[in-house]
Amino acid sequence: MTTSPLTPRTPQTRRPRRSLSGLLYIAPFFVLFGFFLAWPTVYGLYLSFTDRNLAGSAAAQLVGFANYVEAFGDSLMWRTLGNTVLFTVGSTIPLVIVALALALLVNLKLKGQWLWRLSFFMPYLLASTVVSLIWIWLFNPDLGAVNAVLGAVGIQGPAWLQDPQTAMAAVIIATVWWTVGFNFLLYISGMQNIPEQVYEAASVDGASGWRQLFSITLPLLGRTTALVVALQVLASIKVFDQIYQMTSGGPADSTRTILEYVYDAGFSNYRLGYASAISYIFFLVVIILSLVQLRIFSRKAGR
Repeated sequence: MTTSPLTPRTPQTRRPRRSLSGLLYIAPFFVLFGFFLAWPTVYGLYLSFTDRNLAGSAAAQLVGFANYVEAFGDSLMWRTLGNTVLFTVGSTIPLVIVALALALLVNLKLKGQWLWRLSFFMPYLLASTVVSLIWIWLFNPDLGAVNAVLGAVGIQGPAWLQDPQTAMAAVIIATVWWTVGFNFLLYISGMQNIPEQVYEAASVDGASGWRQLFSITLPLLGRTTALVVALQVLASIKVFDQIYQMTSGGPADSTRTILEYVYDAGFSNYRLGYASAISYIFFLVVIILSLVQLRIFSRKAGR
C-alpha cells in the first residue's frame, strides 16, 4: 500500500532518513579516527615485524619476531624503561602531596584566594619549551639561582643537569613546578563538593582542625586522589618533552626514557621496524598498568 503525498509520515518512514542524517554527522569523526589513529596503529604493528630502515631504498622485508627478540635482549631498552619508572614514581608522589597541600592552603579561606589560585595554576599554562629554558637557567651550576641560594646557606650546589646523580631529580623538580597546578585544581574542586554542614557538625562535637582533616577531608577526597594518581601515572609514564629539551637523555643515559629511545632508534638510527617493536612493547606495559589501576580503583569503589 502506497502513501499519498497528503498522508502524514509515520515514525517508521522517517527512521531511515534520520539514520542517514546521523551517519553523515558522525562520518567526519570516523574518517579522522581511521586516518590519524586506526591506520597508524595497524601500520605501526606491521612495521614492527619488518626491517624497515629510513636509510635504505629497498622495500621492507618481513623478519617475524626478530625485532621483539632483539628488544627484549637490549640492555639499553630495559635501562630506559627503568628510567621511565623512576621518573613516574618520583614525580607522581610529590605531585599528589604538593597539590593536596596547596589545595588545603587555599581552602583555609585566606585573603586574596584568586591570587593564590592564579599563582599555583599559572605554570601549567606554559609551553614545555618555556619551562625547560627557565629551569635550565635556574639549574646552571655557575649562574643559576638554585645554586646561588644553596651557596648563601653554605651548601655547594652540584652541576644539576650535568651530573648523572642529580639530573633526574632536576627534571622531576621542574616537572612538579610545571604541572602541579592541574592536580591542585582537581583537589580544590573535590574540597568544594564537601558539604559545609559536615564540618559544622564536627566542630559542634569538638573536633579540632587536624581531626577534621584526617576524619573528613582526606577520606572524602579518596575518589579525587584516585583520579589524580591515575591521570598522573599515565601522564608521567609518557614523558618526553622536558627530558629531551633539558638533558637530551643524558648525562650517560641517566635520564633517557623509553619514548626517547624509540625516537632515537627510529629517527636517529633510522630503524623504524625496531623502533615500532619497542613502542608496542611499551604500549603493552601501559595497557597492563591501566588494567591494574582499573582493577584497584573498581575494588575501592565497590567497598
